[in-house]
Amino acid sequence: MNMSHDPNHQISNYNRAFAIGVVLNVIFVAIEAGYGVASGSLALIADAGHNLSDVLSLLLAWGAGLLAAKAATEKRTYGFRKVTIIASLASAILLLVALGGITWEAIGRFFNPKPVDGMTVIAVAAIGVVINTITALLFVSGQKHDLNIRGAFLHMAADAGVSLGVVVAGIVIMATGWLVIDPLISLLIVAVILVGTWSLLRNSLNLAIDAVPEGIDMDGIKRYLTGLENVCQIHDLHVWPMSTTEVALSVHLIIGDDSLNDDFLSKLQQQLHDRFGIEHSTIQVERQDDGLCMLNKNGCI
Repeated sequence: MNMSHDPNHQISNYNRAFAIGVVLNVIFVAIEAGYGVASGSLALIADAGHNLSDVLSLLLAWGAGLLAAKAATEKRTYGFRKVTIIASLASAILLLVALGGITWEAIGRFFNPKPVDGMTVIAVAAIGVVINTITALLFVSGQKHDLNIRGAFLHMAADAGVSLGVVVAGIVIMATGWLVIDPLISLLIVAVILVGTWSLLRNSLNLAIDAVPEGIDMDGIKRYLTGLENVCQIHDLHVWPMSTTEVALSVHLIIGDDSLNDDFLSKLQQQLHDRFGIEHSTIQVERQDDGLCMLNKNGCI
């Protein structure tokens, strides 16, 4: 979940990646739609519409990233960081809708096979493979740590897979005449993409309801905090996502006396960041003889 040590540089790279991806795909949509009309290929026109929806998904993810970088205000004290989670959830839903459309079309072609329209369709689909693969590669590193970027990556990977399926199906059909290859390959691609999309949807939903992000070691955090010198117990421990890349933590520490070092809290925050990936930690220190904290409803750890 952590960003690199130079967030501004990484944000700049992502902005460049989104800009390149949007431009490449808008150009390809225009080319694909044009050749679709010229060749009378409904498949190319339909795929152009699908690619246009993915351009909108790229713009959605890009806009969310830009909003997340805006400064906090008195009304929005965390800024717009949460928008990245909403964008990743929206991307997952759009992907599922697109996969549903491809599945519906593939099932229809089992009952009403349609030949791939010659070399024109294959050539245009091959261009789609190249453009969508290049765009997906722009996000391949960031998608491991950022669900918003992962949504963009999966959209482009899905398009590359669908275009590759058209190319393979076209070649096989031209060589053998087996029209059933087209829907079979389409369904296989849908099945592969669905695995990643389902994971994106599940993780996005979890982050949207402030579940502990994947990769955060809650047991390790508890052991570390309860093992701190002079800390007797902890309670009201919460870990939640501020965005798709930043994690927050709040906890109450009960200490035995007032012998904590002056830099105790700053060192603790640094350790939580370095060891557990916690970007934003809020720690309240209480003494054993202060009485029961009103937030200590579930007991101490």
